[in-house]
Amino acid sequence: MESLLDPLLPLYERERAANRAVALGVLVQTLGSTYRKAGAMMLIAADGDYAGLLSGGCLEGDLREHARAVIETGQARLIEYDTRGGDDVIWGLGLGCEGAITILLLRAGPEQSWEPLQHLADSLSQRRRTAVGLVVQSERSELPAGSCILPGAERRERGLMEAIAGSADTGRPGWFESDSPRYRVFAVPLTLPPRLLLLGAGPDAFPLVDFAARLRWSITVVDHRPAYAAADHFPGAEQALLARAEELDEKLDLSSYSAAVVMSHHLPTDLTYLRVLSRTPVPYIGLLGPANRRERLMSDLGPDAMSVRARLRAPVGLAIGGRTPEAVALSIVSEIHAFLHAAEGGTPTTRDVPTAADKARSVPA
Repeated sequence: MESLLDPLLPLYERERAANRAVALGVLVQTLGSTYRKAGAMMLIAADGDYAGLLSGGCLEGDLREHARAVIETGQARLIEYDTRGGDDVIWGLGLGCEGAITILLLRAGPEQSWEPLQHLADSLSQRRRTAVGLVVQSERSELPAGSCILPGAERRERGLMEAIAGSADTGRPGWFESDSPRYRVFAVPLTLPPRLLLLGAGPDAFPLVDFAARLRWSITVVDHRPAYAAADHFPGAEQALLARAEELDEKLDLSSYSAAVVMSHHLPTDLTYLRVLSRTPVPYIGLLGPANRRERLMSDLGPDAMSVRARLRAPVGLAIGGRTPEAVALSIVSEIHAFLHAAEGGTPTTRDVPTAADKARSVPA
């Protein structure tokens, strides 16, 4: 599940600066085959501009019409699309997706203190886990559909606040229901972008940063060579850091990274990077180069090799074919993406099967 806020921010910031309310669309339920899953979000402005997708672009035009009414009236709408019919003409759109989705549209503007968008944006900037509760259906006059419940809200049922806190902790959406009078709340967690650490800023790091940036990952590039560690070389990176390998853990909070790729093309430097990473909880460590180079580094690491090997992907990257830097970068990003999303079919930790990175070059010692 991905409740990605980053794609929505430019439109949100534009409309807020102009003091114009927007409609936030949240996918609250799916059945069958659907393009996105519960928790996905999109933002729609009064002029019809939108950011984010809840389908493959099939439903967004229809949603814009509903969004205008939500913005004008302030009344939330619960909209259902069911494309499981055999005649493939549901809603006159001919989607043929064989799934059903339910979308909550609510207004966010000055009257709502721009919530829940402002809370989510603040949490994203601070890289803080959070979730918000959105009232989907309600028989309570003081809590109509479309109401937003933020963490720490007072005078709310304990079970509701626990559901919101649990959604923030697990990163998974959830439901809370209460009777007498009845209301239903959908807990939406904020998805924080993965943090990728590239240890080596040579030319082959350019496409790797480009692909990762397109996935909206947060990227840090590190190199000990001033000519390589240049911010203007990596416009998609959060930062480009000039630092020696041995001072890496002094310059960065390595516990915050989801994955690290060692690719300096310099054997002693790569050895130091791996030694530093052995003392961190970074769950994915990728190493560029062939299997014999990997084993030499593991031997030189000594006792530290045991900690590294359990997390090591070397040669790094899925075996998708291709020898260009772009193909190698794609194979690396694909493997990290599969790892982060717990995809099946991953390759062994220290496999000897040739990969794109393996075939592209044999990195000299």
